[in-house]
Amino acid sequence: MTPDKTVPSRRPLRIDDEECRRLAGVMEIVGKRWSSGILLALGMGAERFTEIERRVDGLSGRMLSVRLRDLESAGLLERLVEPTTPVSIRYRLSERGTELIRSLQPMARYARRWEPPLEEESAS
Repeated sequence: MTPDKTVPSRRPLRIDDEECRRLAGVMEIVGKRWSSGILLALGMGAERFTEIERRVDGLSGRMLSVRLRDLESAGLLERLVEPTTPVSIRYRLSERGTELIRSLQPMARYARRWEPPLEEESAS
């Protein structure tokens, strides 16, 4: 297999075990069902739980709660608690999440273009 000349590279064309582990770690987080949709919704301006839930079709409130905790633990989003009555909670992408969303957007375009998803093709 020859290297793809269309992909600019600032690093040598050698991928070591550590590089693979870092990438796998990122893919494990964003590859969980609903995580990338939540990140994309936040990137489009959703801030509140109900806004995120409305933008990610099919996502339950329970699963949204779980994924928000996962993404916060991974440092990809921040949970902001406003001391109002009742308490108001907003979510926003962290610097780390904002940078990640820049790579998720082209992946989302790729996924829309290449239907059906890869996992469904390989199951056939």
